[in-house]
Amino acid sequence: MTERSEGFWDRALHQLSGAWQEIADAALIRVGASVRAGLPDDDRDRLREGVRECIEARGGEALARARAAHIGHTYLDLDQVGRRRFLMMLAVDFDIDVDEVEREAQALIHASDPGTKRALAGSLREVTEAPRMRLFTQFNGLPEGLKFLVDMRADALAGRHDEPLLLRVSDDLQRLLSAWFDVGFLELQSLSWDSPASLLEKLIAYEAVHRITSWDDLKNRLESDRRLFAFFHPNMADEPLIFVEVALVDAMADNVQRLLDPDAPLVAPENAESAIFYSISNTQPGLAGVSLGDFLIKRVVDELKRELPNLKTFATLSPMPGFARWLRRYLADGPPLSLAPAGLDREEAAPELALALDSATAEAIKPWRQQLMALAAHYLLEEKRGDRPVDPVARFHLTNGARIERLNWQGDLSGKGIAESAGLMVNYLYRLDNIAKNHESFVTRGRIVASGDVRGLARHARLDDR
Repeated sequence: MTERSEGFWDRALHQLSGAWQEIADAALIRVGASVRAGLPDDDRDRLREGVRECIEARGGEALARARAAHIGHTYLDLDQVGRRRFLMMLAVDFDIDVDEVEREAQALIHASDPGTKRALAGSLREVTEAPRMRLFTQFNGLPEGLKFLVDMRADALAGRHDEPLLLRVSDDLQRLLSAWFDVGFLELQSLSWDSPASLLEKLIAYEAVHRITSWDDLKNRLESDRRLFAFFHPNMADEPLIFVEVALVDAMADNVQRLLDPDAPLVAPENAESAIFYSISNTQPGLAGVSLGDFLIKRVVDELKRELPNLKTFATLSPMPGFARWLRRYLADGPPLSLAPAGLDREEAAPELALALDSATAEAIKPWRQQLMALAAHYLLEEKRGDRPVDPVARFHLTNGARIERLNWQGDLSGKGIAESAGLMVNYLYRLDNIAKNHESFVTRGRIVASGDVRGLARHARLDDR
């Protein structure tokens, strides 16, 4: 959690915790003495029994809902250690009973009567669902319950490296959230300087690509030649899921500092020919791996086209957040580079380029333009995990139907831009008549659509002999 987000987060947390406690109080629900923040063993044992009563719906569904509210309120009051211990309890004590699954499966296999088979199939379906799923469903029925589950999954993901069993909880929540966040539920809204301050405050806190440094910086991004869109879920109406920031300009942009320059002259929206998507921020870590739809950008393109028919080009100005990290790993083996600057032979080039990357300054990487452009094109087109690019931004835009149009040298000269992408940025182009076809080619065959210029750069890298 960023320092800037703590203010509104603390307020929301206090309101949610209070609302859930009221539900529990109305039913006189208590787990006993107050649970301590770190959830020591004796507190965990009492809370475990409360979870079991909730899952089994002892006393009826209304009482189970009140118990869920009390458990949720308790979880919100735990510290990081306590929350991790609670999630581990769910992972271990409320998991699938593998022996029971095997017994039900064997009974189904050996059954001969059709009616018995159907009944056993239903029983098998029930025992293959972890009991904790019923608790999650109870949470979802509470006020702001969906947001609570999204944040609970973020907690599980954050602890998975130390406690791999937390992936059980994360995976179960991912399945539920994937059903509840179907693209048909998402609402697209256009925001402006006149939007509620609470929403604008969240934009400042959540901006993940190009940090917003002040309210003046935000106001610049909401000028007349800018557009800001956000996607919402109806059950998280005050919590944006994705922010999309757009600049209306004359031509395809190649440098983000110029694009965000507060002193740059304004472009009349009705005269602009290009819409540049320069920042797309996913705001909810708990939705990692949950598809929010494959045509989110097309929805924004359609909205822009409706408002401004004069727009002809829709493209991004995007980072390559994994490029420098990948390149450092590749260069660590000291491979000969097919392209070496004047005065260096192929064997000397790799360690020298690694030193330039480590310096993370524009001056140090300046002599390496030809090599970095070629290596970046190769990275986007050829470096894959399975049949998908390793670069997360590339995966997102290619899934949404874009094509890789252009690489931009010194596109982002900020410290972050140089450290992560060697200062390079990418234009992904969205052509309305090709979006569906590009999406289909990528999703079904793993085919990456790219311009001839980008493919030509990749051929110069020639890393096939690794």
